[in-house]
Amino acid sequence: MTQEIDTTTDVTQLSYEQSRDQLKAVVNQLESGQLPLQMSMELWEYGEKLAGHCQAYLQQATQKIEAAQGDTH
Repeated sequence: MTQEIDTTTDVTQLSYEQSRDQLKAVVNQLESGQLPLQMSMELWEYGEKLAGHCQAYLQQATQKIEAAQGDTH
């Protein structure tokens, strides 16, 4: 059973964990090879948005950690 993915979801409204889980679901569906080309392209584009959103979260976390470490040194 494949998870239904709404490619119209605004990824900026998702938490890091939600984005990561959605990205895993996108990859799983794309790797299955069972989707029509149009759906594959939509999922790929959505996956790119999710990956960018996850990367932004991780960059923010890194900056916060670096700032906190700078405060203690």
